[in-house]
Amino acid sequence: MKYTLQFRIWHWLNAIVVLGLVATVLLRWTLFSKSANAEILMSKLTGMGISITHEQGILLAKALRVTLWDWHIILGYAFTALVLIRVYLYFKDASKREPFAKLDTHHKAVRVSYYLLYGTFFIMAITGLVIYFYKDLGMAKEMAHNFKEIHELVYYYIAIFIPLHIFGVFFADATNEKGLVSDMINGGKS
Repeated sequence: MKYTLQFRIWHWLNAIVVLGLVATVLLRWTLFSKSANAEILMSKLTGMGISITHEQGILLAKALRVTLWDWHIILGYAFTALVLIRVYLYFKDASKREPFAKLDTHHKAVRVSYYLLYGTFFIMAITGLVIYFYKDLGMAKEMAHNFKEIHELVYYYIAIFIPLHIFGVFFADATNEKGLVSDMINGGKS
């Protein structure tokens, strides 16, 4: 496969942005967990003779992750721009793709998984924007919560796709599709 420079740039920028978004989510669930950090804050403050309620501990713990979430939003805007660029590239990019009908079953499944991924990216971008701008859209908080549920649900497809993609690319490169990794780096030039 020969990839154009514009597609390769899109691919690597998208990889960086998606990994950054996933990192912000994982950090929020682990090191910046509001419940765990609220308990730590409450314990430390109690040790200093300061008593706070659990709700106050949660508020303080949430304050610790504001910058992290600011990065998630910035990366979300970049992600949305990259999704729009990918739609453009789908129609205008000159990367050489084998017609679907000529693909074997494995490569058809791979192609379908990419279409599902791009659909997931589109849903992720739209739901992220709706969650962020729900007030500007005149939407009730409960409706925004429904979009958040969809946003989180499609995240799991991306979270599953990433390690499968990395494994699959290196497996293919090491077995029957030599040079697949270098093709995405140098465009398939020998």
